[in-house]
Amino acid sequence: MMLQTPVQAPAPAQGPAPAQAHAHPQAPQPPVQPHPQGAYAGAGGYVSPIPVRPTHLGHALLSEWTKIRSVRSTIWTLGVMLLLSVGIGLLAALAAGSDRELDPVLGLGFVGVLLGSLCVITLGVLSISSEYGTGMVRTTLTACPSRVRMLTAKAIVFFTLALVITTVATGLVALLDSAMLNGPAPTADQWLRATVGAGLYVALLGLLALSVGTLLRHSAGAISTMMGVVLLPMLLALFLQGESLKDVQQALIEYSVPSALATLYDIPFLSTGPTGWTPVGILAGVTAVTLGGAYAAVLQRDV
Repeated sequence: MMLQTPVQAPAPAQGPAPAQAHAHPQAPQPPVQPHPQGAYAGAGGYVSPIPVRPTHLGHALLSEWTKIRSVRSTIWTLGVMLLLSVGIGLLAALAAGSDRELDPVLGLGFVGVLLGSLCVITLGVLSISSEYGTGMVRTTLTACPSRVRMLTAKAIVFFTLALVITTVATGLVALLDSAMLNGPAPTADQWLRATVGAGLYVALLGLLALSVGTLLRHSAGAISTMMGVVLLPMLLALFLQGESLKDVQQALIEYSVPSALATLYDIPFLSTGPTGWTPVGILAGVTAVTLGGAYAAVLQRDV
């Protein structure tokens, strides 16, 4: 018996496809606003959920102010500076008494301010060199990659703090001397030079020390260098005897730091040399040049 393969029935013809429903036009979508942190997205387009704000000099100033007011060196050095400036000025006024007539009356504040300036110089060096010594400068530059901004913030914060504290000290000493001593009344220019002028001069010395600390990056070396700048000219002048060295000796005395401070108090060591506000201008020029070298060094050298 033969097996027969059943014949498959033809599939019924499909009818025409149902007509698609008429598509309605979509409403226009509002434009997509760019993410505020889109500029900080990486190559993959990832945007961090952590808010990011562009930094500026104000953030660096706040950071430096937090650092300088939270370390013990600031409290100790400025505290000793106030003690020396006010304490020695008061002792000198008590020792002179009100019976003697002094001219100028404000001149006794010179010794205390000169000794107090050594503390400001030390703080100026430590405000930058201590970060290099401890390695904290790496953290500082990680948070603030702009080295110019970092050094500018340090200079502004330190100079402002030193100027305010020193001017307060010199002003207090001037008031005590004027009230306790006998002599001709100081003129307005003498008041300004013995208070604001002396404070500005000491603050510039501290800023010069900060610049030297930036260049040397070593606390002991920078402090020793600044002590030499303050004291060495006067010491050399004592040993430069002889007619041939008289002009050199005179120049060392006239342009030394102690003589410049004494000039601001109208008690110069020599009758020749800078007068009035000239010592402040000279120190400002020297500090500007040294600070420019510090900026160049910060930009060219590695941490």
